[in-house]
Amino acid sequence: MSQHPVLPSRRRRTRVARILSTVVAAAGAVALTGCTPIVNMQPATEAIDVSCAELSVRLPDEVADQPQRETDAQGTAAWGDPASVLLRCGVPTPGPTTDPCYSVNDVDWIMDDSDKPNYRFTTFGRTPAVEVFIDSDVVSGTTVITDLSTAVSVIPSDGACTSVDDAVPAD
Repeated sequence: MSQHPVLPSRRRRTRVARILSTVVAAAGAVALTGCTPIVNMQPATEAIDVSCAELSVRLPDEVADQPQRETDAQGTAAWGDPASVLLRCGVPTPGPTTDPCYSVNDVDWIMDDSDKPNYRFTTFGRTPAVEVFIDSDVVSGTTVITDLSTAVSVIPSDGACTSVDDAVPAD
């Protein structure tokens, strides 16, 4: 009498394959998470504002082709490894300034370039304000604020940038 090997049923092989693929995927996720440490950040004074929570859930997974990173503070976000884009929601709303202001997708941003090659962009006319730090050696500021403007637009606008040229002359 010849013996034939006993093979598991097709259903059992499929189930085993699914379990193995889940285990491999989970191990890969753990390995990747271990390679990218959490970005240490300080929350802004108004980070608990509900608008910051609404912003946080709308932030893109990538900004300027940089993957999002986990942060350890409420109302914050980071992208890149090492982090080249840092966001804090809930910073004080800026007042009048002579710094340049740019409107991108209906969101106004004040640009501070006093620490080149690092730039700080702060929303103008939105409360709470959002602040974004950018390492311009790694990413383009224009690309970053373009990528973030849709998410930031959930914070209602209560003002806009103006220019001295827009002022009405006094009679």
